[in-house]
Amino acid sequence: MTALGFLYPGHSAEDDYPRIEQLLGSDIRVDLVHTEIGEDAHRVDALTEMGAPERLEAGVQELRHAGAEAVVWACTSGSFVHGWEGAHEQVRALARTAGMPASSTSFAFTHAVRELGVRRVAVGATYPDDVAALFADFLRAGGLEVTGVVGAGVVTAAESGSWTESEVLGLARAADRPDAEAVLLPDTALHTAAHLPALEEKLGKPVLTANQVTVWEALRLADRRVNAPALGALFTREPIVQV
Repeated sequence: MTALGFLYPGHSAEDDYPRIEQLLGSDIRVDLVHTEIGEDAHRVDALTEMGAPERLEAGVQELRHAGAEAVVWACTSGSFVHGWEGAHEQVRALARTAGMPASSTSFAFTHAVRELGVRRVAVGATYPDDVAALFADFLRAGGLEVTGVVGAGVVTAAESGSWTESEVLGLARAADRPDAEAVLLPDTALHTAAHLPALEEKLGKPVLTANQVTVWEALRLADRRVNAPALGALFTREPIVQV
């Protein structure tokens, strides 16, 4: 049994995680601990506070007791708003506190894109434009080419969590560009685990979503690989060997 630990802010799309656990169909256990969200606002100051060290540290002890082998801060905006270096320090501090490998959803996206062997990506973010632009900057700092960014202007995680499959698909279609090799949907408050096959079928290319890449990142940290076609191309392709 491999136990994966996640620190998830609030209660918007946490049910994606047991769904993903089921779809993995293997000896994988997903342990989710909720962190205090503070002010529910897709605004830089609120997002920075959401990812503050004391908020993350509060949930670590429970994950250690559960036997987690790796921990991921399951929040994209609460990591990339700190910038490339600040997000690195965030996960380094989390690893020190937890005593296990750690990462965040923002880094999960950069690692997942490399796993697919692509470089040019389009971004469909629920966030307001200024926050969506910060995610694009983060990806560029990670060596990726961002071919386009669409922000939907959603102000709260609660609103993101209420989106339907058709709204998620609409965002992905609006974000897609002919030269993009993959489309990224970066909000962990967005339900996407049930929609991945439909998203990739409609767009004809890999689609990476926040909760999907977060679980994949935890598996990567735990040195586990699981073939799960229902979770999209990321969970079916052979790893790319970097030379």
